[in-house]
Amino acid sequence: MDFEYTPAQEQFRSEVRAWLKSNLPEDLKVDDAMDERVAPNREVFEKRRAWQRKLAAAGWVGLSWPKQYGGRAAPLIEQIIFDQEYSRARAPVLPGYMGVGLCGPTIMHWGTESQKQKFLPRILNGDYVWCQGYSEPGAGSDLAGLSTRAEDHGDYFIVNGQKIWTSGAHYADMMFLLARTDPTAPKHRGISYLLLDMHSPGVVVRPLVLMNGHAHFNEVFFENVQVPKENLVGPMNEGWKVAMTTLMFERAGGAGGGGHTSQVRRLAELAKVVRISGRVAWELEWVRQRLAQFMIECEAVHYTGMRGLTRRLKGQPPGPEGSILKLFSSELGVRIASFATEMLGEYALMNETTAEVPDAPRWFNRVLSSRQYTIAGGTSEIQHNIIGERVLGLPKG
Repeated sequence: MDFEYTPAQEQFRSEVRAWLKSNLPEDLKVDDAMDERVAPNREVFEKRRAWQRKLAAAGWVGLSWPKQYGGRAAPLIEQIIFDQEYSRARAPVLPGYMGVGLCGPTIMHWGTESQKQKFLPRILNGDYVWCQGYSEPGAGSDLAGLSTRAEDHGDYFIVNGQKIWTSGAHYADMMFLLARTDPTAPKHRGISYLLLDMHSPGVVVRPLVLMNGHAHFNEVFFENVQVPKENLVGPMNEGWKVAMTTLMFERAGGAGGGGHTSQVRRLAELAKVVRISGRVAWELEWVRQRLAQFMIECEAVHYTGMRGLTRRLKGQPPGPEGSILKLFSSELGVRIASFATEMLGEYALMNETTAEVPDAPRWFNRVLSSRQYTIAGGTSEIQHNIIGERVLGLPKG
């Protein structure tokens, strides 16, 4: 791996950094972008949508998209540099991130020309905000076991069923979803990939309130919802292939370690302020050792991500780094949150600012939310199986 950036790439980095410094509003900045990836209320959501439109107008959204679809056709390394600077500036996750990163590229690969012309421009500028209709109450890790039905009625489908853990569905304009169109077909067949208007009659969204008070997940119910046949992406009954394309983009777009690193650095700052049994936390050897170990592990996450990036830059298919990164990064997040409770004590349980720990709500959220990432996007158990079977060649348990 070559970790040196060319002069042209450094110039691009400077351009991105300067633009963000001049244009990113202070009230949109966040501490942990992924923890706050869904806006807490409609007002913040609309501010972030306006921010996405400003970015799109300046040509920063969909950098690597082909020019005919509104992108710059920028090389992958420029997208990576932009993402690094975007994170460094504490900018929020775009409300249209699922469209830009998942649905849009899938439509480019599988969609008709009419679908591309209709949806892609609206994805970039945030006119269409998307949610993902994959998981169901009885089909989470076993996605192919889904039971939502889409019956063929000639020019349209009638969809009935339910999705769950649907991030941002209460704000979304559209959903890309999987539905069973042939119930007699084998498990991984007879599934189709549809684009559903969330404002259609028969769509009901019910927020799920988490124990930290956030409500970014939702249940979504479909009762005789009509979806035009023109919104079928890819061949009918072969939606599993299309879905795997979406998941490929999700895996390739995953970044690890940036959020963890900022958390550890902030905990190191707090260690010089808070006290444990009357002593400044930083004076305690175990506190310094744990923080040092976390920084080592953050670097391991970073370089594992770089290995995956190197494969992509060489045009190679994704390797095992994706599952390794997902597993290690999510488990690291749990360990950092656990340490935060040990070091911060009662401050980690206060969902309000204090003089000693002004960002106490951040740690309250980390303590209550970190475990979810060992489940979302593929459980730790599933990742262990993938690594064991596909990487190490171990027999199935």
